[in-house]
Amino acid sequence: MVKPFSAIQRNTYLEEMENNELDLLVIGGGITGAGIALDASVRGLSTGLIEMQDFAAGTSSRSTKLVHGGLRYLKQFEIKLVAEVGKERAIVYENAPHVTSPEWMLLPIMKGGTFGKLSTSVGLKAYDKLAGVKRNERRNMLNKKATLEKAPLLRKEGLKGSGVYVEYKTDDARLTLEIMKEAVHRGTKATNYTKAETLLYKDGRVIGAKVKDLVTGKTFDIKAKRVVNAAGPWVDDLREIDGSKKGKFLYLTKGVHVVIDQSRLPLKHAVYFDTEDDGRMVFAIPRDGKTYVGTTDTYYDGRIASPRMTQEDLDYILKATNYVFPSLKLEEKDVESSWAGLRPLIHEEGKSASEISRKDETFISDSGLISIAGGKLTGYRKMAERIVDMVAKDLGVKGKCTTDKIVLSGGAVGGSNGLAAFQKEQVKAGMNLGLEKKEAEKLVKLYGSNVKRVYEIIETTGEEAKHFHMPKSLYASLVYGLEEEMTVSPLDFFNRRTGSLFFDIHWVKEWKEQVVNYLSYRLHWTREQREQYIEELEREMAYAMNPEEKVQEKTHA
Repeated sequence: MVKPFSAIQRNTYLEEMENNELDLLVIGGGITGAGIALDASVRGLSTGLIEMQDFAAGTSSRSTKLVHGGLRYLKQFEIKLVAEVGKERAIVYENAPHVTSPEWMLLPIMKGGTFGKLSTSVGLKAYDKLAGVKRNERRNMLNKKATLEKAPLLRKEGLKGSGVYVEYKTDDARLTLEIMKEAVHRGTKATNYTKAETLLYKDGRVIGAKVKDLVTGKTFDIKAKRVVNAAGPWVDDLREIDGSKKGKFLYLTKGVHVVIDQSRLPLKHAVYFDTEDDGRMVFAIPRDGKTYVGTTDTYYDGRIASPRMTQEDLDYILKATNYVFPSLKLEEKDVESSWAGLRPLIHEEGKSASEISRKDETFISDSGLISIAGGKLTGYRKMAERIVDMVAKDLGVKGKCTTDKIVLSGGAVGGSNGLAAFQKEQVKAGMNLGLEKKEAEKLVKLYGSNVKRVYEIIETTGEEAKHFHMPKSLYASLVYGLEEEMTVSPLDFFNRRTGSLFFDIHWVKEWKEQVVNYLSYRLHWTREQREQYIEELEREMAYAMNPEEKVQEKTHA
């Protein structure tokens, strides 16, 4: 029987974790923590996971949303890394084809640019071989004429041609959620908005955490034989609590992306280009009628929970985009939304900033706390495997990692080959329920094989949508989010559950009131909670649409 993962049951899950010692407690509900919980549960370890914010609210919903093969690493001769992430990319695609899709990437070759014709050709060929790229997705080299046929908006001056290769687009937050849901279905107990206030010790060994439910204010002592710190940018905060932050530490950099409507930046293919000023590589990627462009890469020492796009970030991205696509003359008003995320990189005492590692690292403290930091979205499964191997060995649990063969929640669509037929059939099923074709397509794309449960909600209680003045498709999505994806707040729904804060902000404006009313009714909010959640959503919408300085000016005006 599939275990529920409901916002209404959060307190029950926390009580269960407090009342039974776990084999493993994972602190951090990003993609790394979710991957560890899934692997551990599959191997039979009783596993609990707590997340201080919402699942994926940190780095795991703020990336470039690509399951990369790591082409950049070839320039640094990280051969082993390219081979590993290339193979992982294919596994992620097969196990979750509904949230991962191949995207042809065009790499322009410009006079004086980072990549020359020969180095691009050789690099992409090596990449195909190392990453085990499928025959029909292998690289192509194009001359100037063929390049402009594919991307007519590209700067013609200095253009020599291009390399075309495949990367995989993903919805990073939904991928994290599907991993989390699969872990929960296999026995993990997981809650969001649950903060590890301090660690619990016995005879100098870490044996759990005292955690606070940030929704109700209740505290719980959760005991576990092993504790893993997978808190992303907050890893060092826990290492400090543990008294074990030494030697290597996190160096945070901020990456910003902006979203522009396709009517202003109409790309048929993603373009991966270097900037005129500093030669950094930037992506412009079409998605759902929009194009998003990023990322920046600047040192960050502000509040970890709320990195923001500054005026400087926005100007940098617009300047870089206008240089590569000179006819567009994009302006600030063309930017509909944005997001800023942090990369937790590893810095070693005594080394220069240029020697910062992008690889993941594991630290084991004297108390037995296992911390994992760094790494990439694409490598989440291998990172999890390494951690769970260690924990399983410690606890005398036999059995190897099998997550490469596990289809994630929502992924039962007949593999990548069966996806198109599955989607077609389910869109038809949605239309038979009275949905518009566009509504059905949106739900099928969002939920994969779980769309059947969403349709069930429409069939059984869909009429209730009228009471809340919303369409059935929105109602069903909201009920599913609440009951099956632990949606606690309107921001959870509009950001991590649907991606609409970034890619359809007009839809957020249109339905925010109805969503607030429904969640308030189901979760029995107090007046203060209601005001707090509305304020949070309004604030995040303001920061998504404007540079930080402008929002603050308005706030203080």
